[in-house]
Amino acid sequence: MTKPLEAPQDGTVSALLEENRIFKPSDSFRSKALLQDERIYKEAEANRENFWSDQAKKLDWYQPWDKILEWKTPFAKWFLNGKLNASYNCLDRHMKTDRKNKTAIIWEGEPGEVRKLTYEDLYHETNKFANVLKSLGVRKGDRIAIYMPMIPEAAMAMLASARIGAIHTVVFGGFSPESLKDRINDAGAKLLITADGGWRRGKIIGLKDLSDEAVKACPTIENILVVKRLEDQDTQMKDGRDHWYHDLKEKVADYCEPEQMDSEDILFTLYTSGTTGKPKGIIHTTGGYMTGVTTTMKLVFDLQEDDVFWCTADVGWVTGHSYIVYGPMANGVTQIMYEGAPDWPKRDRFWSIIEKYGVTKFYTAPTAIRAFMKWGHQWPQKHDLSSLRLLGSVGEPINPEAWIWYHKHIGSEQCPIVDTWWQTETGCILITPLPGITDLKPGSATRPFPGIEAKVFKEDGTVIKEGGGYLGLTSPWPSMLRGIWGDEERYKQQYWSKWPNIYFTGDGAKIDADGYYWLLGRVDDVINIAGHRLGTMEVESALVDHTSVAESAVVGISDEIKGTAIAAFVILKDGHTAGDEMDKTLKQHVVKKIGAIARPSKIIFTEDLPKTRSGKIMRRLLRDIAEGRALGDVTTLADASILESLKEKYQEE
Repeated sequence: MTKPLEAPQDGTVSALLEENRIFKPSDSFRSKALLQDERIYKEAEANRENFWSDQAKKLDWYQPWDKILEWKTPFAKWFLNGKLNASYNCLDRHMKTDRKNKTAIIWEGEPGEVRKLTYEDLYHETNKFANVLKSLGVRKGDRIAIYMPMIPEAAMAMLASARIGAIHTVVFGGFSPESLKDRINDAGAKLLITADGGWRRGKIIGLKDLSDEAVKACPTIENILVVKRLEDQDTQMKDGRDHWYHDLKEKVADYCEPEQMDSEDILFTLYTSGTTGKPKGIIHTTGGYMTGVTTTMKLVFDLQEDDVFWCTADVGWVTGHSYIVYGPMANGVTQIMYEGAPDWPKRDRFWSIIEKYGVTKFYTAPTAIRAFMKWGHQWPQKHDLSSLRLLGSVGEPINPEAWIWYHKHIGSEQCPIVDTWWQTETGCILITPLPGITDLKPGSATRPFPGIEAKVFKEDGTVIKEGGGYLGLTSPWPSMLRGIWGDEERYKQQYWSKWPNIYFTGDGAKIDADGYYWLLGRVDDVINIAGHRLGTMEVESALVDHTSVAESAVVGISDEIKGTAIAAFVILKDGHTAGDEMDKTLKQHVVKKIGAIARPSKIIFTEDLPKTRSGKIMRRLLRDIAEGRALGDVTTLADASILESLKEKYQEE
């Protein structure tokens, strides 16, 4: 593992990893690939707007656009005055073809139940769902919060919302009631869709109970719609507010006319952590987002009509939005949806699913791949994985060792790996191999997708031709975020203030002699945990919320499985004692406030924190201490002796 990214002051980055192995697409894969010609890059570069216009025409539009792009930095409008509906493009248009009888979702619950829905099944169910939403008073422009397990109804809820022009904000089912409350209140949601519960590692997660806790402080919520997932579950329902979905479904019409949405009408908001502690509601609109995800889904994964695609993400994250719901369904693909953990009841659950359903394209996170490595290749060896044709990686940079293991033990050295870089904010994949064209280097996301313009910059905005620095995007793309919900100024400041007219990704990157991009991690105070972005301020706020804590500072440290883990430095109030019991208490408190994803791996109790004379916490030094590295320059510290005591504390740990 390399150490966490530290960017020198000029904005260049010391990239410690050198990787020279090259893997070319096999002749057999290339011969059947959708794209086999490098010219697509030059054609897209010659006229990016026309390239994206051609891709957008592959969607169904009620009304064509009269202008491709209006760009007034930092605000883009794509396909101006075009009219379409995302739900229609995912469902209705397949009803005119043989795809209506094609399996859309193969769902497997953690306990082992299986449901298979065709596109026609999904079409009918979504129409019903949309009419249920209407019966509860939801109209175009209203906000809906979705807090669901990984069941088909989660996708139906999103598509039904899109169908009637409501704006959905999906909250990951592993988040705490407090996190759910914050997102509902920021969005101003009038309806919450949840389930009685779901399964995770053999245990029931009572989502309805968690929802009840959250909405105690959510004045905009008028109704809670509850999907029944469990048998014999005692679910508390509040008269007048709570409604069983299966009851309302019986009372509504079978068909719901899709709302004709302007290309720039909001499709959804999705919350991602930020450095100020308050989650950001990222805005995505209909036409540009659908163009981006439909195009990248087809070309990055080389979709063939007989594919069985499996993205292992949760719909609560952008990966689930783009590559479980909207991208796959717009392309009419058959896909797997799995509810539970990869190691339940045994560590071969994923491989048994691939074998059972003949999965051909598999898209997962480096965190999962490193866990599979740790568990050993004997688990995948128990299963026939020969159906696989392509592997994908998403969420964070994949280290070369994990890439090679994935290639060898899962892909039998026959499957190209598409290592994809993108963000909640970008909407779709932006840097990636094209599997029938691109020579692969383990650990590199390779090249920007056709029609995407990225560069690596120094701090002063100078472009770096070869070497490390900051990753920026230099021209607009259709699926780009249109802002932050309710906070235009934060949008400008967060993404557009570093260099004129350039989108700052917040990621470090290296570009090599071949023009390949290597992502090096976050350069701000957002910690990327298992591909999920968490602001240090959020975790610090959760710790300080405990009555025993006076101050805290959180940093990311290297972790063999997650890539990055959380280390928290905690100053206790007088009268409170550090020790194992306090350690457990504070970790559990963070879980309660934010969710299990934010649990610190390590808590270091200290008397003080190293700060500059202006009061800024020196996180670089905290990382050095937490990882036991040699301490760097301390001349700017107000009290350098603090470091020695912190180092001693670490050594005691």
